[in-house]
Amino acid sequence: MQMEGSVGKMSDLLQEALSFIRTSYPELLKTEEEINDRVEQIKREINETDRYEHTYEELVYGAKLAWRNSNRCIGRFFWESLRVIDKRMIQSEQEIVSALYEHIDFATNNGNIRPVITIFKQKDHDGKLDIWNHQLIRYAGYETENGVIGDSSSIEFTKKCMALGWEGKFGPFDILPIVVQLEGKTPNFHEIPESLVKEVPITHPELKWFKDLQIKWYAVPIISGMRLEIGGITYSAAPFNGWYMGTEIGARNLADEERYNMLPAIGERMGLDIKRDSTLWKDRALIELNDAVLHSFKKHGVSIVDHHTAAKQFKKFEEKETSCDRKVTGDWTWLIPPVSPATTHVFHKPYDNEIMKPNFFYQKPPYK
Repeated sequence: MQMEGSVGKMSDLLQEALSFIRTSYPELLKTEEEINDRVEQIKREINETDRYEHTYEELVYGAKLAWRNSNRCIGRFFWESLRVIDKRMIQSEQEIVSALYEHIDFATNNGNIRPVITIFKQKDHDGKLDIWNHQLIRYAGYETENGVIGDSSSIEFTKKCMALGWEGKFGPFDILPIVVQLEGKTPNFHEIPESLVKEVPITHPELKWFKDLQIKWYAVPIISGMRLEIGGITYSAAPFNGWYMGTEIGARNLADEERYNMLPAIGERMGLDIKRDSTLWKDRALIELNDAVLHSFKKHGVSIVDHHTAAKQFKKFEEKETSCDRKVTGDWTWLIPPVSPATTHVFHKPYDNEIMKPNFFYQKPPYK
């Protein structure tokens, strides 16, 4: 006899599955007969096993739709170009770590960055897999008597890594290890081979002293702390990446007071009066920092996009979606760039923040 809660969960899974099939299959140019056949197959599978498995085609298209439905992403124009690596069948920790290294290498592509997602087994399939990292590549943060060294947003995770036995070098740009945990097992850390991590030294096209600041940033932002949901199935480990928009590094990571807080040092070097906000020294320093980031990534052959170009690409995405009679959703507070937002069309347009599925969702870090 099945419990009422179990039946309800199965019903929810079935409804989510059918919604996904009826949305995706017509876009994949499937016939009504193919749709009905797949619906009946999924019904039988759920009735017999309390779950179902996506076909490879469903997995690929579902991941692409998750990107298309990501309200906070301004780079959705390229959703159809996402490469999907199916790693649902691998089980061992070493295989998983090797797959993550493979993702880093494939995505980096010597600087010509490829949007890619690696999808591991679904959450309820023979135990859960957790990747502890927020991003596969991230700099460590250390609390010291003289203040924070490195990335303050990584302090808690850095402490967890050190508790597992990792030894940080207490530098400003130490690459953190990857931490994975299989259900019921102890988490382990794995150092990322240096040869896999491409970093960009930040210099300025005109301000020669900029190199003396010794700033750098990693080439590929690979989000690994979110879960992917497709048709009611949750993949708790599904790291994905695009390429950076320059302001993510130049106006947030390196500029935020709570992060690397580089604006005062840049403002002083520029000879600006940094004691009075009314001199707009922060604005001037911010522009030069963003100029340096874009210049440096291009100089070293690493894909990056400026916020004006990204906004124009997003406008093309909106136009294409409208032409396909699809609703464009978005989170305005995330879509506007942190530098000169009013110079983009996004600033002047309202967006409906309705959450569509498939999609990516935040999940609580396993170590909290």
